[in-house]
Amino acid sequence: MLKKIALEEHCMAPELVSYWEPSVAALPSSLKETITRRLHDYDSERLGIMDQSGVALSILSMAGPGVQIEKDAGVAIRTSQRANDFLAKQVERHPARFRAFAHLPMQDPAAAANELERCVRDLRFCGALINGQTHGVFLDDRRYDVFWERASALNAPVYLHPADPVATFTTLLDYPELTRATWGWTIETASHALRIVFGGVFDRYPQASLILGHMGETLPFMLWRLDSRYQLYRQERPLTHLPSHYIRNNLYITTSGQCSNDALLCSIGALGAGRVMFSIDYPFETTELAGRFMEEVPLDSDARARIASGNAEQLFKLS
Repeated sequence: MLKKIALEEHCMAPELVSYWEPSVAALPSSLKETITRRLHDYDSERLGIMDQSGVALSILSMAGPGVQIEKDAGVAIRTSQRANDFLAKQVERHPARFRAFAHLPMQDPAAAANELERCVRDLRFCGALINGQTHGVFLDDRRYDVFWERASALNAPVYLHPADPVATFTTLLDYPELTRATWGWTIETASHALRIVFGGVFDRYPQASLILGHMGETLPFMLWRLDSRYQLYRQERPLTHLPSHYIRNNLYITTSGQCSNDALLCSIGALGAGRVMFSIDYPFETTELAGRFMEEVPLDSDARARIASGNAEQLFKLS
């Protein structure tokens, strides 16, 4: 079976339950029970499901929204530290099967930078996963320069994960079925990533790496138009390169929640096979389906191996 490394794989710490539960209150009770059980499991069920689909390693991250919705920055700092310490202990119990992303208090950029450094240097985490904006502040804001500088110096990739917008998009009002994972999170996360690109973050920190799930939140399909329209307005925020340059050189994407041959082949054509990595989005997506997709999608053996595990091994220095 093809070796796979998955890196949008969620879990839960006791300290974060109170933040998470309101976000899933509307789920059917049976589904909520299954997801809750799997988020808290670090042993038999999770490992068994990984084994069945050839997932050799999972990079774990706390399910959102986490401390980013906490109003008190001091509480967020202390809670994120406890959550990261808890996660580190779970990884220590299965070091050959798990790695982790840091959970950060983005209310305080300097504290987030410090916690990222502690997690990477002391706990050997692979980087950080951030759940969208924090109280309406996006990662292109200059107050986050201290964070990007530290992430760049640490060679710590940042996974930008979907989260609810500050307010529901007007076009989605009265269509709750279009919010969140169906479409709303894609709009929010793609727009956030474009703010980072157009805001010059990668000009200031050219070694920084950003990861987007869900086959790049549609951005691989928009490169030509982004460049074309940018050139009409570039005098407003001049960049060193066209937007596609940063998307091809500073961004990685994963297959989480997108088991589509067409989407993957288009993404490879736009970004190259070296910029795409396998992911599942466990336990919100099905490991068996994602694993079978990676085995069967029409790719040459080199591209398949790179996407399944090789690119992650190289980016996170796992081998």
